[in-house]
Amino acid sequence: MPKDVQDIARHDPLTFRKPDPTDGAAIWDLVRQCKPLDENSMYCNLVQADHFRDTCVVAERDGQILGWISGHMIPNEDALFIWQVAVSPAARGLGLGRRMLTHLLGRPDCATARCLNTTITRDNDASWGLFRSLARHLGGQLSDDPHYTRHAHFDGRHATEHMVTITLPADAIHARAA
Repeated sequence: MPKDVQDIARHDPLTFRKPDPTDGAAIWDLVRQCKPLDENSMYCNLVQADHFRDTCVVAERDGQILGWISGHMIPNEDALFIWQVAVSPAARGLGLGRRMLTHLLGRPDCATARCLNTTITRDNDASWGLFRSLARHLGGQLSDDPHYTRHAHFDGRHATEHMVTITLPADAIHARAA
């Protein structure tokens, strides 16, 4: 295990919490450290932390944000959409991405989710690994299909985003609702 990961693992435990609008700049800085994530504007992260705080999560230790997930419930669907998962290089190797996703699925605001959706480009091995690991951990079924395509949606400027769906097992859904 790398020394910086050992240092984090030895210190106080991580805290998972809803973001606050004042976290916007720190979230933006974190996302910029996490290639190949798209860098949205700082204002975008501020709005996510404010308007969608119930379906987003930050992981912090000693006031430092080490992880971030932005998400929202898809209107008129029983699906939680995960927009971005960012883990600080200093916190990689701790299973933080999966821990944040599991925490988020356990929140009352996500209790109606029957599935989890995200989009991933084919070359983002870290994201594929994370969501496959989550599906195995939850006992869910993972599927994917091209969704936002390079030419139809991105005018050739961005790789095709595949819609990844993890169908949550019924027993996990009932456990969260209880």
